[in-house]
Amino acid sequence: MKTQIDYKSIWKIAYPIILGSVAQNIIALTDTAFLGHLSETALGAAAIATIFYYAVVMLAWGFGLGTQIVIARRFGEGNVKLVGKTFDHALYFLLILGVFLIVFMEIQAPPVLKAIVKSNAIYDASIDYISYRAWGIIFACVNVLFRAFYVGVAKTKIISWSTAFMAFINIFLDYVLIFGEWGFPEMGMKGAAIASVIAEACVLIFFLIYTLRKIPMAEYQLFKFVKIDWNLYARLLKVSFPMMIQNFLSLASWFVFFLMVERMGERQLAISNIIRSIYVLMMVPVWSFAAAANTLVSQVIGEGHSEVVLPLIWRIIRLSFVSVLVLVGFCLINPEWVISVYTDELSLIAETKPVLYVIFGSTLIFPIAVTFFNGVSGTGNTFHAMLIEILVLVCYLGAVYLLIAVFKLPISWVWTSEYFYAGFLGVSSYFYLKYINWKEIHI
Repeated sequence: MKTQIDYKSIWKIAYPIILGSVAQNIIALTDTAFLGHLSETALGAAAIATIFYYAVVMLAWGFGLGTQIVIARRFGEGNVKLVGKTFDHALYFLLILGVFLIVFMEIQAPPVLKAIVKSNAIYDASIDYISYRAWGIIFACVNVLFRAFYVGVAKTKIISWSTAFMAFINIFLDYVLIFGEWGFPEMGMKGAAIASVIAEACVLIFFLIYTLRKIPMAEYQLFKFVKIDWNLYARLLKVSFPMMIQNFLSLASWFVFFLMVERMGERQLAISNIIRSIYVLMMVPVWSFAAAANTLVSQVIGEGHSEVVLPLIWRIIRLSFVSVLVLVGFCLINPEWVISVYTDELSLIAETKPVLYVIFGSTLIFPIAVTFFNGVSGTGNTFHAMLIEILVLVCYLGAVYLLIAVFKLPISWVWTSEYFYAGFLGVSSYFYLKYINWKEIHI
């Protein structure tokens, strides 16, 4: 078997993605931290605006994940020339999608948010952010495709380099544009959005230069831009479209979660945004190992070794769990210090701390749940993965509604809904891999 599935090989693929994800989440962390020190309203608006933005961009992210699965399958089969053709066809689609999403964000975001956000201050700050952030979507779409290519062919070191470069630019520009330092204008929320757009444009240039200089273009047949192969598009969309819907619904559900929390008050929304930032950072190893699972499962199936899929997934789960356990242990040493990164208000720190303890437990369930779920996607049956996600999200949002609207429980209890999500996702995905015949799926 060409693809190695021992712990060392899994780690070799996953750790650059982890480093890249750390850098990516440092961007989100610094945005939240800087805006948290700007005002509590800005902190709450950042939650609404960024999740709305990412819910829309998840359509492109889902297409990128589907492309990654197809590229990994062709790579596992040894058909590397089709890798480049797949990349080029995906690029056509993502450029058109990116333009469409920019238009949607500019025209539809204001009326949508006006109808569902209760606080006028939160609404105004959110629109300030989104009106500028939307222009980075086209760069984000192409960056998603480059990430799909490099993860799909298991050359993941570039992911960490590119994202570290992006994080450096974003942190610098956040500081000078949000607060108006070093002669730059003080722009607040708008400054955070502009910083992210410039950072995404810079990392796209980085990807292009690296690819042109380091990748054997003739071997992969990259950037040939041959005549459109509609059969290839049919295969791409068969895999990618369910993932587009699945990822959009996943982020849209979290957006609905924050809208429900916003109606509890600006303080509860600010607490939840701090928790969201910490939570996402602790989930970095989970999503990184899940991306490795996606690629490796698709590759070994392409090589004709379906029997190793479940043992491979269990190895990835062990590595992912240990990584998250280390992060949870670090946060438990001094949770007040972790929260103080986002705010220096003592009452806000005190009210956030119980919620932080709640999410520590759920983060230890997610390595199992997310890895199994990405194993389902890696088999190529993304339609069933989408159905699992929809079923889980219905249960999740039902739990959130009961906790907030019916039982009217405090914010720490509301965040226990993450246990419902992780539990349902893990059990559903495991039963699919264990008992459903997925070994004959062709993509």
